[in-house]
Amino acid sequence: MSGMDAARLRDGLAARYTRVDVVDTTGSTNADLREAVENGGADRTVLLAEQQTAGVGRRARSWSSPKGAGLYLSVALRPAGVSFAALGSLSVVAGLAVRGVAAELGVDAVLKWPNDVLAGPDRAKCAGILAEAVTGPEPAVVLGIGLNVLPLGEDVPAGPGGLPATSLAEQGGADLDRTHVALTLLTRLDDLERRWRAAAGDLTAAGLLDDYRAHCATLGQDVRVELPGDATLTGRAADIDSSGRLLVDAADGRRVTVSAGDVVHVRPA
Repeated sequence: MSGMDAARLRDGLAARYTRVDVVDTTGSTNADLREAVENGGADRTVLLAEQQTAGVGRRARSWSSPKGAGLYLSVALRPAGVSFAALGSLSVVAGLAVRGVAAELGVDAVLKWPNDVLAGPDRAKCAGILAEAVTGPEPAVVLGIGLNVLPLGEDVPAGPGGLPATSLAEQGGADLDRTHVALTLLTRLDDLERRWRAAAGDLTAAGLLDDYRAHCATLGQDVRVELPGDATLTGRAADIDSSGRLLVDAADGRRVTVSAGDVVHVRPA
């Protein structure tokens, strides 16, 4: 299993990103870039790892990162002109980038709000996204993406709601050289992030909201939303707003706006 070609990545992304580094192993690319941003790291800095020993997802869950099997990357962004409150919608931008790459590689994939990409007829999880705001004098965020590319080769625990794990290879993806996949993903992400940034983080103004709605499998589903603080909301996922928040028509008739939480698609018995 060959490693990623760092020189090819730097050459291919030089016009888009300030710095691109590839390391053999680290605890978490997000943690590394968070520290870099706190110490003045530049906008559009990218870190990829062949393996993470302490990869994390949302709510501090672990993210399995088998060596050489996937893309484990983070991007540090300093989007001047985007308010702190709008930074959360970067997860939508990243989700669209990942789903678009999966489709380009021949994999049927959909989005699950707020941060998962599901693939194949069984809608198993092939990617997760973690956007972490970094405190400081100007808006900054570290955007982490874990994408399973090659066969996982080990037992990967199911996600919230029992979502099994899968990979692009296991869903019939073609041309899965990981350097090529990384180039394709980071190029697409850069295109979408620049549109998002130019629109000050407004998904509607960026022309991204309708695309997300079209590919979001959560919309129209009966859902159970596990909210911060151990609260739970049940209802029908009705829409996504221009800030990337989920609108849920609750069982008691209220329409509730959800900015953070784990969503389980409730399937009929």
